[in-house]
Amino acid sequence: MVVKNNDLETSALQDQETLQRLGRAREFIDHCYDHPLSLEQISEQACFSRYHFLRLFRQAFNKTPHQYLIERRIEKAKELLRTDDELRITDICFEVGFQSLGSFSSLFHRCVGHAPITYREKARETEMAKRKVPGCFLVMYKLEEA
Repeated sequence: MVVKNNDLETSALQDQETLQRLGRAREFIDHCYDHPLSLEQISEQACFSRYHFLRLFRQAFNKTPHQYLIERRIEKAKELLRTDDELRITDICFEVGFQSLGSFSSLFHRCVGHAPITYREKARETEMAKRKVPGCFLVMYKLEEA
């Protein structure tokens, strides 16, 4: 019995350590999403081999590191499309780490449901509509933060 308890404690510590290491890799992706990242570079942050890291990452976060990276880039692109009217779609594409405007546009459309230019137009329309509504109403219905 004592040996089993020790095994359970060791297993729990290893799981905690594994999650911390995977968290480091995810933070690395969050910080460097705008650079070309390889599985090798990301797995080095967690001190795992590429394929072991890939298996563990998918198990812990229900997506591959590449899917997480794409998701992060799309989130940042959405933010830039909403807030920076000066940047062209092409500039945003390269700013968030994509190498090709075509792949950026198709991935954006697949993830968001709209092309980047349509998303920007809808964001502008939403912002213009919010300006016509009193601020207290927006806060009350949690459309904006206080």
